[in-house]
Amino acid sequence: QLVVTMVMTSIIQKIIPHYSLARWLLCSGSLRWYLHPTEEELRILAGKQQKGKSKKDRKYNGQIENKPLTIPKDINLHLETKSITEIDALALHYFPEYQWLVDFTVAATVVYLITEAYYTWMKPSQEMNISIVWCFLVLAFAIKILFSLTTHYFKVEEGGERSVCVTFGFFFFVKAMVILIVTENYLEFGLESGFSNFSESAVQFFEKQGLESQGPVSKLTFKLFLAILCSLIGAFLTFPGLRLAQMHLDALSLTTEKITQTLLHINFLAPLLMVLLWVKPITKDYIMNPPLGKENVPLMSEATFDTLRLWIIILLCALRLAMMRSHLQAYLNLAQKCVDQMKKEVGRISTVELQKMVARVFYYLCIIALQYVAPLVMLLHMTLLLKTLAMVILIVTENYLEFGLESGFSNFSESAVQFFEKQGLESQGPVSKLT
Repeated sequence: QLVVTMVMTSIIQKIIPHYSLARWLLCSGSLRWYLHPTEEELRILAGKQQKGKSKKDRKYNGQIENKPLTIPKDINLHLETKSITEIDALALHYFPEYQWLVDFTVAATVVYLITEAYYTWMKPSQEMNISIVWCFLVLAFAIKILFSLTTHYFKVEEGGERSVCVTFGFFFFVKAMVILIVTENYLEFGLESGFSNFSESAVQFFEKQGLESQGPVSKLTFKLFLAILCSLIGAFLTFPGLRLAQMHLDALSLTTEKITQTLLHINFLAPLLMVLLWVKPITKDYIMNPPLGKENVPLMSEATFDTLRLWIIILLCALRLAMMRSHLQAYLNLAQKCVDQMKKEVGRISTVELQKMVARVFYYLCIIALQYVAPLVMLLHMTLLLKTLAMVILIVTENYLEFGLESGFSNFSESAVQFFEKQGLESQGPVSKLT
């Protein structure tokens, strides 16, 4: 494991700067950004000549101050587009942070896969799983970047964004406290058993050190700390969530293919689908105790169900990554959307303000990309941590696959035959086992 870590560190330092997934996602040619018009182009469209000295120029302290050029808002302006190149990306705000987060996540994921293969084949018992450290580093970098982005909203003088973050932070705190009250019969979080195991392990550790302890922390303090942590993460994800919703609507308006629209809807509803996997009355109870025939035969074992949940999350993360370009292109189209909205207004606008309005969209592209990628990275590596720390088997073999299809199909066939007999019909069953 140490050798794999050292090799991956060398790859991060030597190879990834030349072959970067983060750079490829932005600069592969599929994303196009809108160029801001030059002052000369705006002057020609407005029908104005080259500006020279005029009576409107004012002189202060021997220097001539030119009045900024203004044009009508309803000017016939069409923005030109250009594919994003690596040189264009270097000028973007937060591009180094975006590139580091994505590339380090790729490296950590590769280390995790290699380590899991090593544990599957060699089954070491006295070694620490070093992939856990990589996963925690990814989470630390993602939270740090989200915190850095959130602090910008608190520096704005108006304070509207600050109020939104604080409001959502308190909302998620109350929501977390309510969820922690719900029993394990409805939400399968395993907090009670997990806290008990943690307390027992901590007490044993203190006893080995010759110390007396009733436990590291009380259950109430533990849940309070958990609620505070959830409120902070919720505050960090407030504006990424709002931005994702806006990009989702814009991406839907850009595409006409039904398959793409369906994938966009699934991608948007993915967090809700993931949460429902841990609501026992909705998912687990129906799978573990399906109403098939007279007897309730589980469709799969509990271990297989845990594996299925993790695979669904991983697949939804892959879908979100695949939909990334559609969302980023929808964001880049805001430049033309702002210009079209400006044309409907009356009055005049300065050329500098118009250029800033168009250029600002592309300049903040990496911030939008981070708001899209950081929650995805956190979710993926929390899933990997859950798999490793809970010892869930991702690759299910025949030794673990207990779907109960044979008994389930038999019960279903018997129930169907009984139903047909009550209707006065003869039947050997609704369908053969092979079909």
